[in-house]
Amino acid sequence: MGNPSTPSGPAGSPPTAPAGKRGLHLAISGTYSSGKSTTTEALSIATGIPRTHAMTSREILVELIPGKQVQELTASELTMLGLRRLEERIHHEAGEGPFISDGSVIHEWIYGEARMRVGINPGANVLLRTVKNIAGLPVKRFYRDYMYAYGAVAKSRAKRIYDAYVHLPVEFAMKADGHRPVSEKFRKLSDDLLIETLEELRIPYHVVGGSVRERVERIVEIFDLPLVMPVDEAIDQAHVRVRQAIEVLETDDRFHEAQRTKSLRRRISYAMRF
Repeated sequence: MGNPSTPSGPAGSPPTAPAGKRGLHLAISGTYSSGKSTTTEALSIATGIPRTHAMTSREILVELIPGKQVQELTASELTMLGLRRLEERIHHEAGEGPFISDGSVIHEWIYGEARMRVGINPGANVLLRTVKNIAGLPVKRFYRDYMYAYGAVAKSRAKRIYDAYVHLPVEFAMKADGHRPVSEKFRKLSDDLLIETLEELRIPYHVVGGSVRERVERIVEIFDLPLVMPVDEAIDQAHVRVRQAIEVLETDDRFHEAQRTKSLRRRISYAMRF
């Protein structure tokens, strides 16, 4: 593991000052299983700065598309999921005060763009990916154009709303639970696209790695944030909150329905739809 805090690109200079008296709008960036939720929760508890976030993919699925895992979604259903998360972010980041965002408005666009490049179901086997690619040929141009437009809107908002980013590199193993891409190629591409987009937008950013404690302490140092609670105590509370949120979801019958093995007919039906 390299230096746990490496200024990159525009972040070589000090972070930009927050506009007016609204306080810092900080986005914590990173792809699947990079530790964003625990890090942002601990940072929020330690500093007293509110944490904003969108519903997780699993939470949205049980609400909008019950009975399916991310790997089983069609392109239109994935688009629905991304738009729902964008709506959540815009709503929660609309206040006047400071916030620490778990992810940012560009994240859902990044995942959509990566799926266009890797395949709509990046964790599937070669045969299924091939079938999906063939099934999607008639509409791929439309989805490319759509993702371009989506990206333009998301990037424009990111430029307006965030003062700086902290990017968490890929350091932890990815849990293969059906709600993550289960493809390291996809995760690496998403991580690269996030950095490329921050470079393109020239939003100040820092790459901060290490343990949750090392990350929180370094972010506090970079932005000279106040502490209202010892970092170790904040991390303990963050672990409890993240675990409780997962447990609440996993008690939902709709979540368990998505985990059940589907019939062969149903699996073939999913495979043939783009």
